[in-house]
Amino acid sequence: MAKPFTRKGVVQIAEIANGLIDPILAKRAGINTLLLASWDEIAGEQFAGCSRPERIRWPRQDGPDETGGGFAPGLLTIACEGARALFLMHQEAELISRVNSFFGFRAISQIRIVQKAIHVPTRKPGARPLDAGEKSRLAGMLADVEDPRLREALERLGTGVIGRRPKSKQ
Repeated sequence: MAKPFTRKGVVQIAEIANGLIDPILAKRAGINTLLLASWDEIAGEQFAGCSRPERIRWPRQDGPDETGGGFAPGLLTIACEGARALFLMHQEAELISRVNSFFGFRAISQIRIVQKAIHVPTRKPGARPLDAGEKSRLAGMLADVEDPRLREALERLGTGVIGRRPKSKQ
């Protein structure tokens, strides 16, 4: 496997996290973070928001089989929401083909669909606008900052922090 791209010794946090998470996912579920990250593209927009891969089970291999290959394709378990599972079942052959294309070899031969609620992470609501008192208080805190770029960055940070808190009743 090729080393990840580094710039003067700096490694992306995603590379470190994937390096830690992939062995656990591979051992527990037979999948990797790349499959999870690419699932929206593999499943297509019709099923991206309502399904996710849960595990791949490969048959136990004690030794090479009669054909001399030693590898047998696995069973991919996909969690899907409610009635969408029926539509996903009708697209099973196409989905198997897409997953195998993603892996670059015949990794799976069957799909098992389980109905579950899929929790798609939702975005947190944005910060509320600051009132005049909060703006003046923030400006007072930043009055001693001389660098304009630093002051602007701290002002954005302060606006975000103060704006996420519920408005105080005075």
